[in-house]
Amino acid sequence: MTQRETRERIVATADMLFYRCGFEHTSFADIAAAVGISRGNFYHHFKSKDEILAAVIAKRRVDRVRMMACWETDVSDPVGRIEAFIDILRVNGDKIRRHGCPIGTLTSELAKLDHPARPEAVRLFTVFRDWLAQQFAALGRAEDADQLALQLLSRSQGAATLYNAFQDPEFIEREVVAMTSWLHDIARGSLATNSARPFQSHD
Repeated sequence: MTQRETRERIVATADMLFYRCGFEHTSFADIAAAVGISRGNFYHHFKSKDEILAAVIAKRRVDRVRMMACWETDVSDPVGRIEAFIDILRVNGDKIRRHGCPIGTLTSELAKLDHPARPEAVRLFTVFRDWLAQQFAALGRAEDADQLALQLLSRSQGAATLYNAFQDPEFIEREVVAMTSWLHDIARGSLATNSARPFQSHD
């Protein structure tokens, strides 16, 4: 295994462990053992856990940007692209049920620790926010695109948190249906900008 491959494996393993166990409760020894390398070899790549955290955050950003680029390539219309974002709750449902949202749990933990890397972690949400705003603007809602992006982002985060808490598959399915219905209302131009109940389903 090359030095680059070893480093990438360390980062991928740390990403998994930070998600499943939390940043604070994951040690150098935990990561080294999971990767299967000596502590000395480990320190050759990273001198501190904060260095690994920075690499993990960078990896998560690259992964999300690539995912959205795939949506741009594979889905021709903004409604379908936003639906792909909403469907993350289904696609990653089992992981979310067990561990929560990987971005939400990390930013929450770093906030509790008052960790200096928290702003970088929060920028992972900004990646989604900016991309969603672009899609809503493409639907003809340029004036309130950012507001709509935040509404959807906050709803999906809330759904992930409650799914992790209540472990109810029917709940997450209802949330996906409600968000998709809300999106289709916007696409049809029938939802007011400042609706008091923006996610009410119109069955």
